[in-house]
Amino acid sequence: MSLPRIAIVGRPNVGKSSLFNRLAGARVSIVDPTPGVTRDRVSRIVEIRPPAELEDGVSRYAEIVDTGGFGVYTAEGRRYDDVGADLATLTVDIEAQIERAAEESDLILFIVDAQAGPTRLDETIAGMLRTAGRADKVLVVANKVDSDTWEPHAMEFAALGLDIPVVISAKSGYRKRIFFEELWNRIDPASASHSDPEIKLAIVGRRNAGKSTLVNAMVGDERVIASEIAGTTRDAVDVQVEIGARSLTVIDTAGIRKKKSWSDQIEAYSHQRTIDSIDRANVVFMMIDATEPISQIEKKLAKEIVDRFKPVAIILNKWDLTKEDLVLEDYLEYLEQELPGLAYAPIIRMTATEAEGVRPALRMALNLFEQASHRESTGRLNAVFKEILDRRGPSSRLGTRAKILYVSQVAVHPPTIVLVVNKPDLFKGGYERYILNRLHEELPYSEVPIRLIFSERRRLGLSELKGGAHRAGRPADGEADGLEIADLPAEGDDVI
Repeated sequence: MSLPRIAIVGRPNVGKSSLFNRLAGARVSIVDPTPGVTRDRVSRIVEIRPPAELEDGVSRYAEIVDTGGFGVYTAEGRRYDDVGADLATLTVDIEAQIERAAEESDLILFIVDAQAGPTRLDETIAGMLRTAGRADKVLVVANKVDSDTWEPHAMEFAALGLDIPVVISAKSGYRKRIFFEELWNRIDPASASHSDPEIKLAIVGRRNAGKSTLVNAMVGDERVIASEIAGTTRDAVDVQVEIGARSLTVIDTAGIRKKKSWSDQIEAYSHQRTIDSIDRANVVFMMIDATEPISQIEKKLAKEIVDRFKPVAIILNKWDLTKEDLVLEDYLEYLEQELPGLAYAPIIRMTATEAEGVRPALRMALNLFEQASHRESTGRLNAVFKEILDRRGPSSRLGTRAKILYVSQVAVHPPTIVLVVNKPDLFKGGYERYILNRLHEELPYSEVPIRLIFSERRRLGLSELKGGAHRAGRPADGEADGLEIADLPAEGDDVI
């Protein structure tokens, strides 16, 4: 089950990034009065806590996606930036990002400005959402409601035909409790589809690395039903392949060059489309020409993949041309040195022109997908983390004892593990990398990225103490620091 995705859309300067930052609890998106500051989609996993009156309520997690402002430059009459670059075409790109975020989301937060009132751009966006059949997924959020004086003005947005808006001030936090309760109620706790999902495989790399040759070899090698279907962008063609009972969509991307080598705006678009393809995919093949040294292109692509927690295999193409010059062990050490962020990624040697190594590559794509789909039991996770802490606990200059109070896997793609701890800072940096290395060794997702979320134990309020919450197993203020990992259920124990 992947986490529910919530997209934040709206025209420029309505406070989308401010609301995103309030949800994320940190300054992730740049907040600036200049329209168009957020040009790319920014996402963050957030915890939405249950309404206070629900004694048995549990937190729900979701991926929040911030987008640029619709009609950014056409609305402002701007055409060139400070260095003379034409910004008119960028508007199209941002609007495409918004459309895609809305299309891929389970819930759409349509942000409007209560103080400015409905505008023509607001009406345009509302029309787009209705036309796309997404009206039932839209929650209109009237921002900049700093006091009850502005609440009647927010009701004017009901005329957009997308139900009554909820109000909030992202800046001051006015009405935030009601907003978060509405958000919690809108998130489906069982959002996963139990049907066999389609596997999307993006093949990325520099120019002439052999990407298209590999795609053609995949289609020809399998001798199965294959059809070209229109991609989500003008310059992308997806090739759909049926492998037995599984469907695999191979996303062919344009070759990447250094930015200074771009010849025109189309090449800039192609670069962005490659990044978008990584976003769309749930498995990535990074093609490397074994006859060429690793360049900044590969390093930047690797960072894009790592930042998105995508399962990836490194495909060494043209390996047959290096047999007399390279020793495999030496080359693997070279790869680990140049691409340290992909140390967990499997490596496949092939000659795409001869279709040599294609079948192992396809099997690896399926395997990586299955690893990223795996959900580990809480009991097993507790046992693994107990062993990790026993072997080597995090150090603290202040002598604070690190404790894990609860651990659970909350999502797949990527495997996402939430750890409720006493001091999150004790687990960051080098110790977090140590944990990830041990998890790759101990759990059935050894070759895919794992996302860790460290959450500090919440102190109980007076109302919860009166309700007896602490007697249900949660520590109250003034009590001991709480359970250690050794006190949590062991592997095989029933966990409620």
